Formats: sequence, C-alpha cells, structure tokens
Amino acid sequence: MLVGPRQTGKSTLVQDLVIGSDPVDYVTLDDAVTLAAATADPTGFVAGGAGLRVIDEVQRAPDLLLAIKAAVDRDRRPGRFLLTGSADVLALPRVSESLAGRVEVLSLWPLSQAEIERQPSTPVIGRLLTSDATLPTATPIERPELIRRLVRGGFPPAVLRDDAERRSSWLASYLTTMTQRDVRDLANIAGVVELPRLLRALALRTTQPLNKSGVASALGMPYATIDRYVALLEALFLVHRIPAWHGNLGRRLAKAPKVLITDSGLAAHLVGADETTLGNGTADLGAAVESFVGMELVRLASLDPVRATVHHYRATGGREVDFLLEAPDGRVVGVEVKAAATVERSGFRHLADLRDALGERFVRGVVLHAGSRATPFGERLAALPLSVLWATG
Repeated sequence: MLVGPRQTGKSTLVQDLVIGSDPVDYVTLDDAVTLAAATADPTGFVAGGAGLRVIDEVQRAPDLLLAIKAAVDRDRRPGRFLLTGSADVLALPRVSESLAGRVEVLSLWPLSQAEIERQPSTPVIGRLLTSDATLPTATPIERPELIRRLVRGGFPPAVLRDDAERRSSWLASYLTTMTQRDVRDLANIAGVVELPRLLRALALRTTQPLNKSGVASALGMPYATIDRYVALLEALFLVHRIPAWHGNLGRRLAKAPKVLITDSGLAAHLVGADETTLGNGTADLGAAVESFVGMELVRLASLDPVRATVHHYRATGGREVDFLLEAPDGRVVGVEVKAAATVERSGFRHLADLRDALGERFVRGVVLHAGSRATPFGERLAALPLSVLWATG
C-alpha cells in the first residue's frame, strides 16, 4: 500500500511500475462508476480480474480492505495487490480491518530537495548516527536560495510553477479540494469550513509543542473537536506529528508533539508568507526553516536503512532541542535549526547539556544553518550547512 498526500505522484509512480506486467488490472476509485461498483459489492470487486490488482485511491471504499484480507487469506502468494491511498487508510475510524501481517505500507511524501535536484539520495541520517562517519560535503546555500526552496515546497505541480502567483493559486485550490471533497469522503463532520482556520493556526505554531487548549481557545472551538480534526488532518497527510522524546534522564519532559505542515510551500501559503516577506523579516523565517528541515528529516529517515525515528526534546527550565534522531539501538543525534548564516557557541548549549546527560548514547549534536561553512564546536558538536540534507558527496 502506497500512501501519501494527493498530488505527490502516487498514481504516476504505480502506473510506471506496472507497465509490462502481464496480466495487470488497474482501476481507480476516483472514477464514479468504479467507486459505485466497489462500494456495492466489495467481495465481487476484489475477486474480479486476474494477476496483479492495482486499486488506486482505496480510501474511498474502505470496505474493500476486509474483502482483500479474505482474498489474501485464501491465497497467500505475495504481490497480488498494489493499493494506493491519499489518506492513511488504516487510521480511519470507518476502517475495521487493519490487514496486520498482510500489508507493507510505504509513504510517498512531497518531493525532497534531492529529488527536485534529480540527485541520488545519500544516507545522511545513517552518517549522522555513526560517530566515525564522514559527513557529506555540501554546496553552500545563500539565504535567497533557501527561501526560494522553502516557498516552492515539494508538490510536483507547485515545483513546476515558477510564477509565484500561479503557484499560490494552485495551493489555494489544493486546500479547497482537500478540505471539502476529501474530508467529506472520509469523515462525517459538520465543521469543514473550520479546517483551513485550524491548519493556519497549526502552521503559526509549528515550532512549539501542540497546545490543544490554546488552539481551541484561539479558534473558539471545543477541545475535543481540535483533537478529532488534528487526527483527520494527519490522516490526510496535511500535517505530521513529531512526537516528544522520552529519554530516561530523570527530568520532566514535554509530552505534547510538534505538528508540522507536511509541505513547506503549503505552510508558507497558509500564513501568507512569500519570498519577499520571508526575506525582509516581516514573516517568521526561523519557524519556516525549522518546519522545512523537520519534514526533510522525516523523509530522509523513512528512506535510510537505519530506520531512525524523529522526535523533539523539551525539558523543564527551557532546555530544548528542535529535533532528535534516535536509532533503534538507542543512539541519538540532536539537531538544532538556525535561519542565520552564522552560529554562535551559545547555540550549542542545549545540545551540550543533552550530550552530557546521555553520555555515549549521544553520537553528535549539529546546528544546521543557512551559511556555507562546516565548523566544529567542541566534543561531538558541529555547525553544518543546511544543504547537507541534500548533498551527494
């Protein structure tokens, strides 16, 4: 099952993959007639055809999953079904069948910077988590170029639109479609018009742990509604939760997740930021860059063989680290993000504190910045250009 936001290229990728397969039966549930057939008789729909069955946008008929489970249990040969979904189908309240043990789920996010540059992906996360690894070399990135990348985002149709006004128009239409048709397809809720307001509120708070009570108060919405709507937006891949890290440090740590908008271009659009406002300081560049880096880390971690998880860290006394990468064996890398081109020693104080608390588990702490130099700042601490996230060296 290949899942991810709409317009990230899932259907195109799947169709390219199955070219030449014989036989193959490709159907999309975005077609009204096909959707009606799948909804009316899920078992018969799944049983039809021979060979590879490709079902696009399966979230539109969640009852198909129970029929697919029965078909798989009757015939355990792998690779008979290839599903795509523009929602996290297995997290939807209407889905009673998880397909546990029968399905491998892959996520297709908006394009990473390396993909946009058509560069091969490098195991950056694995290198960061290996103490003696040589980190990738990076081409310096100037502030205007960083802002351009951030505002462009990674949705292929938006990337192809060089004109800012055309890109903004596409993003506005995308939001309308997602918060009207797709939400109505997935959930029976009355407050569809409130979702863009909630998305904007989340975009404005992206650097802070989610305070549902504060958001509910600001928007005049019930607390329980905020909780339900955030879960729905996450199921639609419009937002992504970065969980709080709970290390055994004997400290009181924040438990609330950070909530990132999954695409930096969409996040900028939601708060009315563009290249001009981010460049002249009238929009919050620091928050935008942190969110941009956070989702790059999520994409890279999902591809890296190490399978590290991405967290944030906040302890009492104001000690916080923007992102933590944790390997399955407990190794940790701390990542701070700075929009500035220069980094002061004071920017490492929380990383140094975490290093001292974790001891050997702490592999390194890095400050990713908008400058051009890689500079050591003490034991297992270094400043690196942001462009190491898409470097090839």
